[in-house]
Amino acid sequence: MESKTYGFIGLGLIGGSIARAIRLFSPDSKIIAYTPHKETVDSAFEEKIIDMPLYSIGPEFTGCDYIFLCAPVEINNENLKMLVPFLDPHTTVTDIGSVKTGIHELVKELGLTRQFIGGHPMAGTERIGFGNSKAKLLENAYYIITKTEDTEDERLKDYEELVKSLGAIPLIVPYLQHDYITAAISHVPHVISASLVNLVHDNDSEDQLMKTIAAGGFKDITRISSSSPVMWNQICNTNSDNISELLGKYIDSLFEIKLAIDEHDEDKILDFFTLARQYRESFTDMARGPLKTVYDIRVDIDDRPGNLAKVAVLLSDNNINIKNIGIVHNREYERGTLRIELHDREGLDKANKVLTDNGYNCYSRNT
Repeated sequence: MESKTYGFIGLGLIGGSIARAIRLFSPDSKIIAYTPHKETVDSAFEEKIIDMPLYSIGPEFTGCDYIFLCAPVEINNENLKMLVPFLDPHTTVTDIGSVKTGIHELVKELGLTRQFIGGHPMAGTERIGFGNSKAKLLENAYYIITKTEDTEDERLKDYEELVKSLGAIPLIVPYLQHDYITAAISHVPHVISASLVNLVHDNDSEDQLMKTIAAGGFKDITRISSSSPVMWNQICNTNSDNISELLGKYIDSLFEIKLAIDEHDEDKILDFFTLARQYRESFTDMARGPLKTVYDIRVDIDDRPGNLAKVAVLLSDNNINIKNIGIVHNREYERGTLRIELHDREGLDKANKVLTDNGYNCYSRNT
């Protein structure tokens, strides 16, 4: 990765992860960063992730090869306006926001269509902040790119190479289409997740029995509700038309299944769950472009000390190389589930046989 100068305005989970990845893959590059939280840039400087902590948007950003706007979507717009006087024509300005229409419209107003390229890394966790950022967070994640009508081929090519150097997979999508897609696969699910949590909150008993026994599936489908409320408030305000349209369609589908349940229409209920299962399972069977196939196996084990180690030793004794191992966070019963990732199909098949022969209940797949 060629040595360049990178500027960051905002340094949270995603911005911090990009900065860490640049430092890892291009240690000689210069990284400067500003956030309104002094402790964040000071911490990044102490960790030697950035070379210069900044406490305002100013002339220090002049001369950067890339500047990443990494604040919440509406704040990115305001920061871009403050950045304009300090921009060099050669600087590529980009963002990481999950809504693109607003910033693309602002870029047109500011006359920056030649040097702006939108970016949206499809990665993250329910944790937020620089302290949770990781250099490998973007590894094998799709990184959506939204160009303008004036984006030059050479600048776009350089940007794609930068994305690849971070370990991510660039995917060019028109910005209007991007906002509709993310509303469907990210924004509406976050609204639904929050509504499910609030449903339990609003209907729980005084002794909070619902909250006490909430586990497994409920925790899994509502995990994303731990994300930043401020960020999701801004996303709902900036992508409101798409979110509202798709929420309307979702509400219609909920009404239909409610009616089928009220009427005990077994055929409609069965079709409802069958279609969802078939389509969901097709996600793992479809081609994943440049993403490598993942070979993993799920193993049921009793929730007792040492059982995880027993499985690992059993595979090791049979010369099976484990790529990754971890506990699936779905614990409604006393039994737990291990997810073991192998390097190839041969390892998957061998692990499945060894574990099954030793009395373990296994579910293997390659995705």
